[in-house]
Amino acid sequence: MEHLLSKEDLDFRARCQAYARDELRPLAKQLGEIDDVPEALRTSLRDSGLYGPLYPKAFGGQGLSAVRICLAREAMAGVFAPADTTYAMQGLGGYPIVLAGSEEQKQRFLPELAAGRRLTTFCLTEPEAGSDVSALQTTAMDAGDHFVVNGRKRFISNGFSADMGILFARTPLADKPNAISAFIVEKSMAGWNVDKRLALMASHDIVAFEIKDLRVPRTHLLGPVGGGFKLAMQTLDLMRMSVGAAALGMAQTALTESLRYSQARVQFGQPIVAFQSTAFKLADMAVEIEAARGLVYRAALKKDRGAADASYHSSIAKLYATEAAFRCIDQAVQIHGGVGVLRGSTVERLYREIRPLRVYEGTTEIQKVIIANHLLKAEKQKRK
Repeated sequence: MEHLLSKEDLDFRARCQAYARDELRPLAKQLGEIDDVPEALRTSLRDSGLYGPLYPKAFGGQGLSAVRICLAREAMAGVFAPADTTYAMQGLGGYPIVLAGSEEQKQRFLPELAAGRRLTTFCLTEPEAGSDVSALQTTAMDAGDHFVVNGRKRFISNGFSADMGILFARTPLADKPNAISAFIVEKSMAGWNVDKRLALMASHDIVAFEIKDLRVPRTHLLGPVGGGFKLAMQTLDLMRMSVGAAALGMAQTALTESLRYSQARVQFGQPIVAFQSTAFKLADMAVEIEAARGLVYRAALKKDRGAADASYHSSIAKLYATEAAFRCIDQAVQIHGGVGVLRGSTVERLYREIRPLRVYEGTTEIQKVIIANHLLKAEKQKRK
């Protein structure tokens, strides 16, 4: 990392690690597994100042930086997953405004988000529209000075705790019947209702929304009518490699716990780390983590530098890091034996927490499609 990142980035990494160690870890012990964002966590994240890399300096941030987003998520995810989720949603729900917001929209919302005074979310997924965004069924009908939105959303992280969000809905046009638009919605708007809170295998603030006759002022339309699909993809493109960074943080915690346990646990008269089968597991975990770390931060650097192939490398990073972290945590559970499957042990919690990362923001299979399409396109261009 010392060879990849600037001194300023390394200083930021140290700041993230100190926050995770000194403030977030004690808070995690106090709060336990939670399915909302309590005031203590909101305050802690707000006071940390770590939202800065998600927003431009002109609106209260520190300047957009994919590298620093990854550094923050890596530090937090292995300590307290709800903090990482809240951080990620602040990016997913804020970046569309950075990209497409009017000056008035930016001035109104971005400083509040950058300071952590408001929490936001990203309302894209629906019962029939997961990987296939084109299957979106929520509609927004143009009614002059406002739009009337009806539909359902599902698997919306931080949906219960968020104060606002970016909502994607179908807005049919004469030449584009499947056009999708994006809107800024606020919890104070009548018709945006939490339908139910969903229970995942690991604690998580995640809900389904029922949207019924929601009147969204035209001033809350984000970008042009029909520009929502591109906006959603651009947003996911920024945040995708940071999912890999979160997976890295979880895998690193699993390795640290396994090193500690394997040296303390004695069987057949010696610490289990003395057995080659255990030592090889630790070695495999270390290799997977280092490989994933290189891919994640290469992708982040490419994104920050505007490289043409940044999206390709982001998909590689997300795919490899989440799959590698799952393998590492599975090995950690094996090293811990019976203790590893005890509810409440660190590696058991990580085992549940890592699984969704292989699904959200584009499944492993979708990343393979993106990667393969890039390769085929590049090969086609070579032949021209």
